[in-house]
This record gives sequence, structure tokens and C-alpha cells, in this order.
Amino acid sequence: MRGPMLWSDAARGLVVVALCVIAGCGRSPQQQTGPMQPGEDGSTAEQPDAASGSDGSGPGERDRSMALPDGLVASPMRTAGPITVDPETSKACPEGMVLVSGEYCPFVGHRCVDFIDEKADRCAKYVPPPLCEGKMERRRFCVDRYEYPNLAGVKPAVMMSWIEAFGACRAEGKRLCLSTEWTMACEGAERLPYPYGYTRDKKVCNIDRPRPAPEPDMDAFSIPRKTGREVARLDLRITSGALEGCVSPFGVQDMTGNVDEWVINEQHFDKVLKEGEKPPFVSGLKGGYWGPIRARCRPITPSHNEWFRFYQVGFRCCSDAQDAPDGVAERYLKKLGNYLRKTGAPSSPAP
Repeated sequence: MRGPMLWSDAARGLVVVALCVIAGCGRSPQQQTGPMQPGEDGSTAEQPDAASGSDGSGPGERDRSMALPDGLVASPMRTAGPITVDPETSKACPEGMVLVSGEYCPFVGHRCVDFIDEKADRCAKYVPPPLCEGKMERRRFCVDRYEYPNLAGVKPAVMMSWIEAFGACRAEGKRLCLSTEWTMACEGAERLPYPYGYTRDKKVCNIDRPRPAPEPDMDAFSIPRKTGREVARLDLRITSGALEGCVSPFGVQDMTGNVDEWVINEQHFDKVLKEGEKPPFVSGLKGGYWGPIRARCRPITPSHNEWFRFYQVGFRCCSDAQDAPDGVAERYLKKLGNYLRKTGAPSSPAP
């Protein structure tokens, strides 16, 4: 299913070139050698050879020697049920993606019995079973196993706007995930609060790490030659797949923590608005980054527009199942195309 376009082919090509500089996607993992250090994203002046990593930069670089920080464990005990990659993945999904198939519950409640910070909605322990309300919906779609650029042993790209993420997925013949698709891929058939179970564990996923002091210099993000240095100072990403326990029941890695992930927020189209109320942005963020945040499967951050970029914001891609797509994304992509035409997106979407 081809969704709405944001750019012409030429412009989309420029985006791919730019992303390959940012994420190191122009070479195979075998070609990337040597230990890498956290990259200086967003400033080509600050990183003369970001793709090759000659100065140790580039957020898509492979890091074969990085020790896991802050008590993270590569292979911890999972508190959830077994990880089951659907055997139909190979025929239903492109390489590097996994199949998510089953019933999606629109409203799920979890009971927290041990809050870390109730005001910030951070919970140490939930108890089963989850409460499900609303009409169940059959879903069947594919999702990238790792955060973009979807390569094990490579740090996910950051400083990406929703528009850039949309275009990058389109360039690969995929699309941004719907928020509900992302949620289902994270929580599994049991509708877990965390992809690994009911008990929060910062050894399992890259979460609950304090940001380096001082707080982010917001002025640096408006000055390109300073952006890379500030991103590198704040950067606490780890390489995709390094945490074997940070995986959902469907086999999707790093869905909570590491980087925030852009999604299409269906509530922009579905929310019943009060008089004078504006709809939420069509762009949403899921999963949270490495800091002390909710880092759960269900929550979404809908407060940033499509042009927002920040040091911890990345994405992953989804696609329709090749054998029996559920048709849900098609409905929303049509609505999204109308929205983008109406609002004057950077380039006219295809009809």
C-alpha cells in the first residue's frame, strides 16, 4: 500500500543522502570498523567524516566495544512470557521486519502498586491482569525489528523531525507506524505495560538514566554549528540490539527507552473535540528515551509538531503485511493525505 507522498522523488533522494550521513546507512555493518564514541549529530561542520567515523562521530555508527553503562545487562531474566516471532514473518514481511498479528484492544488499564513518581506517571510495578475495554480490532502488519536505520550494532538516528522520518520510511517502501500499531508491537498479546513484563527494570532497557548536567542548551539547537556538539554532550544512546532483554513478545527490540519514536497519531482524526478545541498534532512520540520518563507501551506524547527535532528523537518504520494486510493503515493514510494537502506540507502528497 503506497501512502501519501511528502516530497518529490528528487527531494526524497536528498533526504536519503542526508540520512546516510547521519546514520551511516551507506555501508554494510562489516565495513564499519573500530570502536566508536557518541556522535555529534546535526552539524556537518563539526563532523568531517561522519559516515566513516574517522573522528568518532555519527549516531548510526557501529560500536563493537562499548561497555553497557549504568547497570544495564545484555541478557537479563525476563518477567514476561516467551518471545515468539510469528513463523509467517518471512512470507508476510520484508527482511528486517517482524510480523505483528492478533487482536488490538483500544483501551487498556494497568494497576500500579508501587509508584516511583505518581505525578510523572512512573510506576515500578504493575499487577496483572490488564483491563481491556472497547471493541477489539484485528490487526496484521509488519514493524522494523530495530530503531532506524534498523541495523543491529548501530546507534539509532536522532535529531529527526516527523516529516524527515516519514520521508525516510517512504524511501524504503515503508511508512511511519500508526500509534496503535506501535503500541501493539510493544505490549504483545498479553497487553503488558512494559515490553518485558509488569515490573520496571532499568537493567533491561536503556531508561531512567539522568541527563548530563547542565540541562540542554536550547540556543544551541538553533545554531547548526553548535548543534552537533550539544547533541554529543547529551547523548546516552546505546547500539540497537545490545540489550537482548529489551524486546517485546513479538520480537521487536528497544521499544521503550533509548530514543523517542515518531508515529502517526490517529487521535488527530478520531478525537471528538469540544467547541473551540484543536485536534492533537498528527505527529506523536512513543516509547520514551533514556531519561527518567514513563517508558511504557501505551502512553503517547502528542505535544510536538511535525517539524520538531531534538537530541533524543528518532523513529522506526512499519509496513502492511504482504499476504493479508488489515487495511487500517490505508484508512489513515488517506486521511493523512487530505490533511497534508490542506495544511500545505513541504511537497504535495500524491492523490
